[in-house]
Amino acid sequence: MSAHLPFSSVVGQDDAKLALLLAAVEPRLGGVLLRGDKGSAKTTLARGLADLLPAGAPFVELPLGASEDRVVGALDVAALLDSRAHAFRPGLLAAAHGGVLYVDEVNLLADHLVDVLLDVAVSGVNRVERDGFSETHPARFVLVGSMNPEEGELRPQLLDRFGLAVEVRAPQDPALRAEIVRRQLAFDAAGSPDLSPDEQVRRSLTSARPVPCDDAVLVAAARLAVAVGAQGLRADLALCRAAGALAGLDGERCAGAGHLRRVAPLVLGHRRRRDPFEAPGIASDELASALDQVLGDGVLGAEEAVDVSPTEQGAQPDTAPQPGPGLPDDPRPDGSGGPDGHDALGDQHGPGHDPVDPPDVQVDAGHLALPRPPSAVARGQGAAGNGTTVAGGARGRRIGHVPLSDPRQRVDAVATAVSYATRTAGGERGPGERLAKEDLQATVTAEPQATLVIVAVDTSGSIAGRRRLEAARAAVMSLLADVYRRRDRVAMVAFRGESAEVVLRPTGSVEVARARLAELHTGGRTPLAAGLAQVTSLVRAAQRPGGPRPAVVLVTDGRATAGGADPLAAADAAAAELATTGVACLVVDAETGPARLGLARSLAATLSADYVLLEDVERPAGGAALADTIRARVLAPGAEA
Repeated sequence: MSAHLPFSSVVGQDDAKLALLLAAVEPRLGGVLLRGDKGSAKTTLARGLADLLPAGAPFVELPLGASEDRVVGALDVAALLDSRAHAFRPGLLAAAHGGVLYVDEVNLLADHLVDVLLDVAVSGVNRVERDGFSETHPARFVLVGSMNPEEGELRPQLLDRFGLAVEVRAPQDPALRAEIVRRQLAFDAAGSPDLSPDEQVRRSLTSARPVPCDDAVLVAAARLAVAVGAQGLRADLALCRAAGALAGLDGERCAGAGHLRRVAPLVLGHRRRRDPFEAPGIASDELASALDQVLGDGVLGAEEAVDVSPTEQGAQPDTAPQPGPGLPDDPRPDGSGGPDGHDALGDQHGPGHDPVDPPDVQVDAGHLALPRPPSAVARGQGAAGNGTTVAGGARGRRIGHVPLSDPRQRVDAVATAVSYATRTAGGERGPGERLAKEDLQATVTAEPQATLVIVAVDTSGSIAGRRRLEAARAAVMSLLADVYRRRDRVAMVAFRGESAEVVLRPTGSVEVARARLAELHTGGRTPLAAGLAQVTSLVRAAQRPGGPRPAVVLVTDGRATAGGADPLAAADAAAAELATTGVACLVVDAETGPARLGLARSLAATLSADYVLLEDVERPAGGAALADTIRARVLAPGAEA
C-alpha cells in the first residue's frame, strides 16, 4: 500500500499537477517550483509524480544540510586508501536518476547547490572534476523545489532558471476542503486504495513526447514574453518547450496557440518580478489581456492570431522532438542517447537495482595524480565577491585544501587520502605504515558573508515618535532591496510603554516585513534599557558559529523614561552590555527642538558607535537616505564585526 495519497486523488491543485507532468515530459524545462503555505500537498504531489514514472523510479529528498560532496558525489576515500585507485562515490544526483529529486525549502538551500541542481536538471548529466579525478554519469530526473515565500525569496538569477512555477495554496472553499479531508480519510482507512486514475495518467505520460512548435507559435511566445515584461530569453524558450510538452500529452503533432495560452501562467508568473517591492506574479486579468493581445480573443490557431512577417518566418524553431522521462529514446545532450542508448529516465532502475550506484558511471582511470593546493587560497584570505575564504571552516562551499596547521581546522578526508596515497605510491606498504603529519590537509571553504541588520526604534508616544517610526520603516524596506539580491537579513525591535518587542524576526522576505511594519503603532513611555536588551539578545544569537555578521542601527533621542527606579542608569548598563559584543553600531539621534540634552550622543560613545542626526539624514530623501547612511557607515566593506 502506498504511504501517500495518489497523484490523481489530490484535489484543487490542477496547475501544480500540470506543471509536474510537463516537466516529466520535457526535462529541459529545468524543474518546477511550488510556492505556497505548508500543508498544501506540495510533497504529496512530488511523491505522487515519482509513482507515475517507470517502475522503480526513485523519489529522493535533498536535505538542507547536505554538503556539495553529498549532492554531486565524491572520491571514495576507503577505496583510495586500500588500492590507491580512484573510485567514485555517487551522491544524491545519481540516486535520483530516473525519478524525482525533491528539495523542500529550496529558497533556504545554499545558492551554489541550487545552481548545480538546475544545471544537471536541464542537461541530464552530472560532471564532477576535483581532487585529481574526473567523473561523468547520467542524472536525468524531474527537479521539484518547494518553498514558503514568507521565509525569503530565491535570488532572481535562480528563480528565473526554474522552468515552471505554481502558487500552491490550500483552497478556501469549505466544500472543496471537506472533499480533500474525505479523500484523505478514505485513503487512510482503505486496505487497497483505488489506483486506477493514476494508471490512466501513467499510460498517458509514458507515451507522451514533446512535439514541435511552428513558427507562428514561436513568434507568439516571443511577443507574449515581451508584453508581460519578462527579462532575458528563458521565458520564450520555456513557453515553447512547455507548449510542446502539453501538446505531446494531448496527443497532438504540433503545439498551437491553445497550448501556449494554457502554459503561460506557469511560465511567466515568477519571471515578472523586477525588484523586491513589486508584488510577485502577474494578475490574471493582466495576463489574460496580454494573451488576447498576442493570440487574439479566445483560443485560436496561432496562424490565425499572429501576423508573422517574412523576416520572422525565417526563424528556426527549437522543434526537434525530445522524448521525456520514461521513454526509451531519451536523448542525451551530448548525443549519446537515442533508441539504443539505454539512457532513458528509469531504464537503469529495474527491480533490485540500487539507484545510488548506477552501472554506467565513468571514472578516469590511470595513475594517481596529486592535485596541487590552490595557490590563491590561504588560511583566512578573503575571497572575491560576497564570500569569505576560511581554512577548515565547517560551513560553506568547499573550494580547496591547505596543509593542516591548526587542530581546530576541519580535516579534508579526500585530500588527506590523496596526499597519503601519493606519498606511499611506488613501494610496498608495511603493516605499521600510517598517515604522517604532512599528509593531513584542511578543507578550505567559501561562504557568503551574510549580514543581519538589526534596526531598533523608539516608538514611544509623541509626534517625534511617529517620525522615528516612519524613518525606520522606510529604511528597513529600502535595506530589503539589498537583502533580496544577497543572502542578508533584517530584523526590527520596537520599544515603548514598559517593554520591548522583536516586531520583525530576522527575515529576507519583503512580504513579511511589509505586513509586520504596517501593524506598528506609537505611544507610551520609553523603555530604552529593554530595547537594548532585546538587541543584545539578537546580536548574541547571530554571533554563534555559522551565523551572519550582525550590525545594529538604533533610532532614538536617548531619553529613558521607563525601566526601574532609575531608567537612565538602566539604559547605560544595557548599552555597556551591548558594547561587549563588539557589534558595529550606528546611533541615529532623533532629538528635536532648540534645547537638547545630547543623550543619544552619550549613548553612541558608550557603544563606540557611529553617530548621525536624523534631521541631517532626512533632508535629502527621507528614509531612503537613512538606508544609504546605514549602508555607508555600518555595512561598508571592512566594517568591523
